[in-house]
Amino acid sequence: MKIAGDMKRYKELIDYDEKINAAFRGQIRLSGRQRKEYEWKSIKTYRMFQCNRGTFIGKIYKWRLLQLEKKTGIHFESNPNIGKGLIIGHWGRIIFNGEAQFGDDLLITHGVTIGRDIRGKRKGVPSIGNRVCIRANSTVVGNVTIGDDVLIAPNTFVNFDVPSHSIVIGNPASIHHKDNATEKHIPSV
Repeated sequence: MKIAGDMKRYKELIDYDEKINAAFRGQIRLSGRQRKEYEWKSIKTYRMFQCNRGTFIGKIYKWRLLQLEKKTGIHFESNPNIGKGLIIGHWGRIIFNGEAQFGDDLLITHGVTIGRDIRGKRKGVPSIGNRVCIRANSTVVGNVTIGDDVLIAPNTFVNFDVPSHSIVIGNPASIHHKDNATEKHIPSV
């Protein structure tokens, strides 16, 4: 077994994550206090796991993620598939299915579940595009594709494909086309 993974990749990811998280908070850099918050600790620990997966250090960081989950409720399920630019707006119960695919610039808040369906035509896990914002208490489940620049409003249940440049609202959910749907939610860096 290898001891360590790709630390260059870790530095690239965490530098970008810090920029987008600071911009999300209207700043250029995260403050010392913000660096101690559970949202940022979870992101840093996840990135260390992601970049060291399959190594001894990766196992250590997987254990640390499990310890953080006990405090925060954020469950990454060993998912190595989250692109650069992860923002956790508020910690609380968040579930990332271990096989789901995520693009870049993802904002996710408390109460969100990204899960799999075990039956029917949607059997499988979601594939989520770039610049996607998933707000509080929403669920995305099954073999669905969420396009780029999509805002999933709070308390929304999504088990169908969503085209790019959309806002999804409600349960049952409805899709509304909107160019730059995530513009005021996810900052550009």
